[in-house]
Amino acid sequence: MKTGFIGLGKMGMNMVAGLLDHGHEVLVYDLSQSNMEEAAGIGARAVDSLSTMVSQLEPRRILWMMVPAGKPVDTTMDALLPHLSAGDILVDGGNSNYRDSVRRARDAARYGVLFLDIGTSGGLEGARHGACMMAGGSREAYEQLEPLIRDMCVDGGYGYMGASGAGHFAKMVHNGVEYGMMQAIGEGFDILDSSQFEFDHREVARVWSNGSVIRGWLMELVCRAFEKDGRLDYLSGEIADSGEGKWTLEAALEEEVSAPVIAAALFRRYRSRSDDNFSDKVVAALRHEFGGHGFSSKEV
Repeated sequence: MKTGFIGLGKMGMNMVAGLLDHGHEVLVYDLSQSNMEEAAGIGARAVDSLSTMVSQLEPRRILWMMVPAGKPVDTTMDALLPHLSAGDILVDGGNSNYRDSVRRARDAARYGVLFLDIGTSGGLEGARHGACMMAGGSREAYEQLEPLIRDMCVDGGYGYMGASGAGHFAKMVHNGVEYGMMQAIGEGFDILDSSQFEFDHREVARVWSNGSVIRGWLMELVCRAFEKDGRLDYLSGEIADSGEGKWTLEAALEEEVSAPVIAAALFRRYRSRSDDNFSDKVVAALRHEFGGHGFSSKEV
């Protein structure tokens, strides 16, 4: 498929590379000239503006946005929509708030444009070699894009979640669950670290990654982090967050659903900014391993 791809950050660049691997023709645009040159170097076709991108795609156009949540998405849509035609498809594959996605679907519909909100999981490795995607919005658009989405995902790792906003809502809750799982892993290693035994954390993580009930990608990632430094001394323990845990908790409060684990994990992240212990370092290391998220170094 011929696709216009907007946003060449860490996730976007890897997704473009994956699309090119599968033989798709990809036009790219980014505010960074160096990012566009990098994408062109692996086979994408860089364009000098959004209007140029639209002019070089035939109706029914496919345009995929991977730009930061919030105002950048609105700005990009405002620049695109007047140039699009009825039946064109516009995708927001970032971590937008689901309420914004519901509003943006209405805005796109005024132009006859079909809008999909697609929550994307799997970190940088998933973006490059097969992600997990949760789609909300136009069912017609989803069915048209399914071959493209299939090539971007692992086997069985995508699906249609429902009406506009459902894709980003599912990804939001996914990230809330992720908060709780990462916090439990961090606390477990904190208990090991505080015990009378001289545990090799990398060895524990390796064993737990193979055949145990709690095996999985997060455990593999913490094993990778411990291979760099068994004490994680390069980290301050301050855990950043990108908002989805807070949004999940807000949704739980609105729907009167008990979510104590997610709430505790979110509050722990807030607390980490004024204290420092081993569990926080483990969670910070996990975020860095799967998503390339920045962390605070003691040396900085």
